[in-house]
Amino acid sequence: MLALAVLVVPFAAGVVVAAVPWRRGIGWLGTASIGAVLAGGIVLAARVVHGPVVTAFGGVLRVDALSAFMVVVIGTIGVLATWQSVRYLSAEIAGGRSSRRHASLYGALVQGFITAMLLAVLAGNVGVMWVAVEATTVITTFLVGFRGTRGSLEASWKYLVICSVGIAMAFLGTVLVYLAALHVGHHQHANLDWTSLMAVSRHLDPGVLRLAFALLVLGYGTKVGLAPMHSWLPDAHGQAPAPVSALMSGVLLTVAFYALLRFKAIADGALGPAFPRVLLVAAGLVSLAVAATMLVAQRDYKRMLAYSSMEHMGLLALGAAAGTPLAIAAVLLHVLGHGLAKGVLFLTSGEILAAEGTSEIAQVKALLSRRPALGAIFGVGLVALLGFPPFSLFVSELNMLRAEFQVGLGWAGAISLVLVAVIFASLVSHGRHLLLGAAPEGEEARATPAVVTVPLIGALLLCAALGVVAWPLGGLLHAAARVVAR
Repeated sequence: MLALAVLVVPFAAGVVVAAVPWRRGIGWLGTASIGAVLAGGIVLAARVVHGPVVTAFGGVLRVDALSAFMVVVIGTIGVLATWQSVRYLSAEIAGGRSSRRHASLYGALVQGFITAMLLAVLAGNVGVMWVAVEATTVITTFLVGFRGTRGSLEASWKYLVICSVGIAMAFLGTVLVYLAALHVGHHQHANLDWTSLMAVSRHLDPGVLRLAFALLVLGYGTKVGLAPMHSWLPDAHGQAPAPVSALMSGVLLTVAFYALLRFKAIADGALGPAFPRVLLVAAGLVSLAVAATMLVAQRDYKRMLAYSSMEHMGLLALGAAAGTPLAIAAVLLHVLGHGLAKGVLFLTSGEILAAEGTSEIAQVKALLSRRPALGAIFGVGLVALLGFPPFSLFVSELNMLRAEFQVGLGWAGAISLVLVAVIFASLVSHGRHLLLGAAPEGEEARATPAVVTVPLIGALLLCAALGVVAWPLGGLLHAAARVVAR
């Protein structure tokens, strides 16, 4: 029943938060609930990494190594985001920009958002998984527009419309997978249970599966932020409150990518690796190209981070296209490393926005001199995101590239290196402008509270540790890779 508890705890916390006017204690309750989710994910991971799959409610909930890993990722980034939400809501109330009831709604929505993501990765049925991903769209629409400004409301509507179109395509793809299973001839397998679909994947109609997987890549790829259905991403990430941006970029995108990995395993069985590989390589390279183009002249540091997320989702698509156990293990390590680095950067950007009053790169300078702790955390987070050692993104990107060369995708890897180099140069240029320089004469350096810096530094240390010592996750990563890799 641990899998059920992982779902119930944040949901119950959301009900409590919604029922009473917001107070700091209520905010910390939300953080504690996600801490419990993280602890439960670790226990589940330890149980399934060398043991049998855990199921509940007749297979409605199903925990294997892959889903347990995703619970750990959601819990880790969720703790960071909900911790920072306490400070964010306190500032909003103190500044008169939000009432306590409105803050309670925010807290409840965040708990519901995390619950929906947990359901998506714990669902044994791909139909339930689709429902959960759609629920994240509805909930985050309100969170993106939480500030009530014209820009945030416009971004929330754009996000809702584009992602709803994408998720409708994913629904159609899911229906086609079900139709293909109906014609296998084994009535007991004619359902949307992932284990059953995997069991008959080699007998599914190839023509139907080609169309289904194309729709699924386009549909779930919209939520991932892959081109061409990516235009919601910079607007939503740029306008949402910083803790919500951290959750969306650090976790939501990869939850949708998790759904693609599940369907890719079915498509590989029915079609072989060639067709899924072509689609994922195309989506990955186009996404990298768009991100590189948009980052060159980017003027807003929150949108800059959003386009960087698009870059990393493109890299994940290329890694998944390789499809070997090494590639998938590297993809999953990248999921966690990116979540940590991007979570830190978005949360830090929220502090910068609150202190500077603008998200324009041109109007923010010399952070290392003016706000040393905040500037240092942002700088180190950027170093981690760029894939420098010892951070885990260096290890994951290197291993994804190795796997691509091993399966004959060296040409795609080479193109991605060129595009990543352009992105690297752009981020370094923007980061240099934000961080370096001398403080204006007479302006003293300002300290940042430890309640902000300590968890962010801890997340960066964890990201660095995972790049040096993989033993805490090594077994889980390889077990999770074997779930969907052939």
